[in-house]
Order: sequence, then C-alpha cells, then structure tokens
Amino acid sequence: MSGNPPTLIAINHDDYHAQHVGRTADERQFFLTTPFVPAIGAEVGGEFVALFLFNAAGQLIDAVIDRFGPRATVDDDARREVYERLLRELGPVTFERIEVAPFAVERFGTTFGLVIREPDDEADEWAVELQPGDYMAFFEPWDSGEYDT
Repeated sequence: MSGNPPTLIAINHDDYHAQHVGRTADERQFFLTTPFVPAIGAEVGGEFVALFLFNAAGQLIDAVIDRFGPRATVDDDARREVYERLLRELGPVTFERIEVAPFAVERFGTTFGLVIREPDDEADEWAVELQPGDYMAFFEPWDSGEYDT
C-alpha cells in the first residue's frame, strides 16, 4: 500500500466530466454532475443530477441531488432543465480548478460523493471515486487535478 488518503483533492475544469466545476461570486466551490447507478441484471439503475457545494476551504456544505429514474425511461428534457436551473441558481460563476475534501452522503438508498477507496492490498493504492457510477477516479498526487475515467 502506498501513500495516504487525501484531505483535499484538486479537480481541474475541463470539457468532459469536470465541465461544471468552479467558484461562485461568494467564493463557494461547486461541482455540478450527473451520477448514475448502472443497470445490471435485475437492477434497473438510475440517473441523477447532483450539485455539490463546498465552502472556500473545500468542505462540503450542501448536496442537492435529483433523481430521474432508470436510463431507459429518463425524461431528458426534464433532466436537462434541472441541470441548467441548478447552474443558473448559483448566480455568476467562474469555471476553474477546485480543491475539495472527499465526502459521502446517502440519498435514495445510494452513496453519493467523492468517496475514499482504501487499498485492497499492499500493491493497491488509495483512490477517491465519484459515486455512484465511479466515472471519475483520483489518485496521488492529490493536487494534480487530473482523473481517470
């Protein structure tokens, strides 16, 4: 096992999964994203829109999460409207790198957040995974701002 779990991780703004990360006019940090529970076997899965708000020091202060049901029946227009509304309600923002603490919140029977994953064995390493969906994974160095998909 190498390294240590992070106290903060950096997320660089990009045109992919980190398209809507940045700061509000009052210096809060935000991350607007679309987590999902995959449909596997009898599990129908689920689609979500999540807005995570952090104070200037990177501590989670709010998590607004809306559920839209299984991907097969999602109303894409309704989901897009909620996403755009949440972004508008932040007011003036700048899209830029953020540095935030890992966290986990429970909603709809599911864990959401930037969740620390402990190493499975000595050869494994610490990670922080965006859950649900595990569509962004962060590794040391924690201040790189880069992620794997």
